[in-house]
Amino acid sequence: MSEPISDNNEPVAQRNTQANLERLLSDIIEQPERRGEIATQIETIFAQDKAVLVLDMSGFSRTTRHHGIVSFLLMIHQMKLLARPAIETNRGILVKAEADNLFCLFDTATDAIGAANEIVQRLNTVNVLLPEDRRLYASVGIGYGRILNVGDEDLFGDEVNLASKLGEDVAARGVVLLTANAQAQVQDTGIRTREEVISVSGISLAYHVVEGMS
Repeated sequence: MSEPISDNNEPVAQRNTQANLERLLSDIIEQPERRGEIATQIETIFAQDKAVLVLDMSGFSRTTRHHGIVSFLLMIHQMKLLARPAIETNRGILVKAEADNLFCLFDTATDAIGAANEIVQRLNTVNVLLPEDRRLYASVGIGYGRILNVGDEDLFGDEVNLASKLGEDVAARGVVLLTANAQAQVQDTGIRTREEVISVSGISLAYHVVEGMS
């Protein structure tokens, strides 16, 4: 199948860049009457239906305070080395590492869950060999839906935000949480989950805890 072609005859895949996004957003500011047209262009070029996995590494503030920034950076590097094979084995890509978070993309929520479980297992194995104050722990949030993918380098969208919230603020160590959209995609896949609800700024947020696979 040929790639979609833009108005200037460039393949869309070659235009999915940060520079092009910034140019289009500037066009909206300079030509507000074309907002709808340009927004449609942005959706055409950048929008994808994907599963997003956000991994939050816990204990890093304490590590930095006790051992310094180099130890912090080393632990992030170790985490990426351990996580990348699990991500790639499950047909995903590591989009970016931001502070102590990893942001990854997958075609399906099932693949994202497979990667998350494998990462947790790898960390549990490695931690047996590490000193207690240098062990690696992670919590994971997974969303699914329409996102904007900027050149496999940055991600935007409601499901990105929700996955970040679950991974960073809600999930405990070694726990994988799903948004409602992600859970809906894994129904009838043998993945067992249970629903929980929290209140965030007065708003109830339902999410699903991955318990295992049958």
